[in-house]
Amino acid sequence: MESDGQASLAEVDAPDRGGFRERWVDRNGHRIYVRDHPGQGPAIVLLHGFPDNLHLYDRVWPYLTQAGRRVVAFDFLGWGASDKPARYPYTATNQTGDLDAVLGQLGLDGVVLVAHDASGPPAIDWALAQPERVASLVLLNTYYSAMATLRPPEAILLFSLPLLRNLARTVIRASDTLDRRLYVWQVGRFISDTTDRGQLTRLLYQQFRPTRPAFWALNNDLFGTIVSRTRRIRRLRSFTRPVRIIFGAADPYLNAGVARRFHRLFPTSELFLLEGARHYVQVDQPQQVARLHLTTKESS
Repeated sequence: MESDGQASLAEVDAPDRGGFRERWVDRNGHRIYVRDHPGQGPAIVLLHGFPDNLHLYDRVWPYLTQAGRRVVAFDFLGWGASDKPARYPYTATNQTGDLDAVLGQLGLDGVVLVAHDASGPPAIDWALAQPERVASLVLLNTYYSAMATLRPPEAILLFSLPLLRNLARTVIRASDTLDRRLYVWQVGRFISDTTDRGQLTRLLYQQFRPTRPAFWALNNDLFGTIVSRTRRIRRLRSFTRPVRIIFGAADPYLNAGVARRFHRLFPTSELFLLEGARHYVQVDQPQQVARLHLTTKESS
């Protein structure tokens, strides 16, 4: 894990919005955008994957804050409102450093880490490295290592495979229409409700376009991440902090088989499969996801 040297934390010169404070966390001279809602108990830290950002939790957030909990969400470097430095090495390992910078500069210990999709490797890596700082780990339709039923989404596979990705990126750069249609089709398959699907895919696509360099870089890193984490798989068996696995059961990609494999690997884990929910389980069933967050066993 990388050190960030002299850490600094500055609030945005703006009033509270919706009860949260907007903050900027320094990461080696780049800024990570953070939303921090005050509250009691271990802070619940919400991590996004790709191709999305912290807005993926907009429906879960109110249930958590109404319960009086402190909730923190942030955009990884390259995503959302965070800085998008050119030629930056966007990798899962560097995302672990992003997470460490946010927790360190906000002075957070004993956190509830909530990982979804591509934030699984950085969240799990951070938890394994510093278990004493983890109250509990929550996994939402995510991945870490090679698993028998793991199936990459079609667009992720297209942009990850070495023989296809350069051609695919050239075609996408040449056609905004094709880019939008591919995004809407793929992300639309992550959401069960047709109305929600239309609204959220339009919003996320607008926010996605500036993040394309980070998206492609993380796709380049994807298979290497899975191979390297597969070599570390035994470490999951020694993790004794509470783990709650909450998966949308209708996700064809990071699916119920992946959830059951995590359940077998983490000795203290509890498994919840939410029927009808797809990959964006926090969009399909936000109240249930929030309830399971709030009732998670937590280590002191």
